Amino acid sequence: MSRTKPKTYESSTPTNVAFIGLGVMGYPMAGHLALAGHSVTVYNRNAAKSKEWCAEFASTNKPRSESTPKQAASQADIIFCCVGNDDDLRSVIFGPDGALAGMKAGATLVDHTTASANVAREIYQAARKAGIHFIDAPVSGGEAGAQNGLLTVMCGGDATVFEKVKPIAMSFSRAFTLMGESGAGQLTKMVNQICIAGLVQGLSEGIAFGMQAGLDVNLVLDVIGKGAAQSWQMDNRGKTMVADQFNFGFAVDWMRKDLGLVIDEAKRNGARLPVTALVDQFYADVQKLGGSRWDTSSLIKRLR
Repeated sequence: MSRTKPKTYESSTPTNVAFIGLGVMGYPMAGHLALAGHSVTVYNRNAAKSKEWCAEFASTNKPRSESTPKQAASQADIIFCCVGNDDDLRSVIFGPDGALAGMKAGATLVDHTTASANVAREIYQAARKAGIHFIDAPVSGGEAGAQNGLLTVMCGGDATVFEKVKPIAMSFSRAFTLMGESGAGQLTKMVNQICIAGLVQGLSEGIAFGMQAGLDVNLVLDVIGKGAAQSWQMDNRGKTMVADQFNFGFAVDWMRKDLGLVIDEAKRNGARLPVTALVDQFYADVQKLGGSRWDTSSLIKRLR
């Protein structure tokens, strides 16, 4: 079964692009680029995944795979990247086989990894010295958003570069927005994760309270979901939390990674995040329960 669900694509000039990182998010994102008519070259650390992707999208515009990020990037005008963390990102961008070593002058690197603002600024400066453009562009919307081509993308970088990238990136996006200079995309994603952490904890406590009180919690969610308590988390995860189902994408391990970035940044900028720091430790409790790969709504498990 395909991980990429076709959508109606906005018209854009067919472009030579590369995609580095074919994980849960990158695989369907690259697929949408191919289905939108772009010529896509892929690289993945696990070469079998690259071959699988090329086989699935063989009917599109000359998909191919390469054995290094450098080779994948060499003929592309835009290189998209989506890997795990700062270290993974540096490993595919820098070095003799990294993307920067293969990119032609004037090409653009767009990074969708949720990473630190510092690494975004580091890559921006390195790219600028090489005559290459860079946009940090973390995403929100999870696995389903990637599969449906409906991600919300928060970008940092130069406005003129952003405008050139946007029509192509809308292949997998519902919104692609410039938030400010380099690093602003990553900082915006941190705000997103702070808000989600608090919402999921509040929803967990509410559901656990309702269960303890003997209420029909699914009915409770139907009622309060029509009022001020409504949220995406409630609409999409409330009843699955009641049903003890936690296999819906974004894993606890990744949330802890993201919250670690948030807390490190707060130490630098002086922001006070008492609730976020507490919820981060609650997610550590979930990891101890064996829930490292459960989705983030599993926060309720520690209350049962």
